[in-house]
Amino acid sequence: MGIVKIDETLHEDVRKASAVMCRSINAQAEFWMKIGRLAESNPTLSFNEIVQRELASAAESESDRRAAA
Repeated sequence: MGIVKIDETLHEDVRKASAVMCRSINAQAEFWMKIGRLAESNPTLSFNEIVQRELASAAESESDRRAAA
């Protein structure tokens, strides 16, 4: 785990979004970073397409985990 220094305005944006999305401030920042990384890696995908892929991947992981148990 590390510390990331961000601008106060961005921190306030994260705080506001975290309240709306019912996430901790750290979880909201991690979500934005992950989506941003995926968007840079997949520039032709929309936000919704990225989220749908992540949901499908999570469902597969859950299915694999249950099958292994």
